[in-house]
Amino acid sequence: MNSKPRAEPFLRNHKFYTKTPKAQNKFLLALALLAFAVLLVLVVLSIYTGFYFIAILGFAIILSLVAPFFDMPSLKKSGKMSYYAPLFITEKPKDGLIKIHGGTLFDYYFAIDRNLNGRERTAYIMYEYLNGLLALIEAYKDQPQLRVQGTSYIINERTAKKLGFKIGETNGFQKLILSYNYFNILVSSSIAKNKLSFPKLSNTKTFEAQISDLALHKAHIEKLRDALKHRHPQMLRDFSG
Repeated sequence: MNSKPRAEPFLRNHKFYTKTPKAQNKFLLALALLAFAVLLVLVVLSIYTGFYFIAILGFAIILSLVAPFFDMPSLKKSGKMSYYAPLFITEKPKDGLIKIHGGTLFDYYFAIDRNLNGRERTAYIMYEYLNGLLALIEAYKDQPQLRVQGTSYIINERTAKKLGFKIGETNGFQKLILSYNYFNILVSSSIAKNKLSFPKLSNTKTFEAQISDLALHKAHIEKLRDALKHRHPQMLRDFSG
């Protein structure tokens, strides 16, 4: 008899990691078969019409959409990626730098309550982002010089500075990756807003800070998080306790 695995406390809201390994594999197998079936249809359509670009573009889009569902569980298991909240992920520290990420499409699909409206979803995403940032500060409080770097098209410059970050330029490679993953980001943005939402990648900002900088703003980060919780208590109604 399979019992549900004990997920880390901060992942109790992430419905994938609370599944049994058997249920996780069953979902991933079904997703892989669905992706293969869609790709097969596109290949047949390309051959029939003579427009082979349909299959090539379709493959790129399908890969972009499906990859996070396989990559994230694998990277988490290997220790290359760590969760500090359902929608806050970090890479393994390297050369005094730790890179942070908001949730992927995989995380948005499993961690966001479908009963929430667009405003509540946006508030929940920011709430968990702040939770993750606070957990990161606590985890590395003994390494104040550790640099923290992230890239986002959601968090604006004013908010980033209030959290303790400085704004920098997004390099060409990062922009290329974002452009390739546009359809992935489009679906993620639409889930976040609960409606079709075209992300403005031109708003992408790279921000950086040391743990010590973030620690100085810890009280403000906690204040913002608590304000979101009090303003949108319904967004946590299914996750309390």
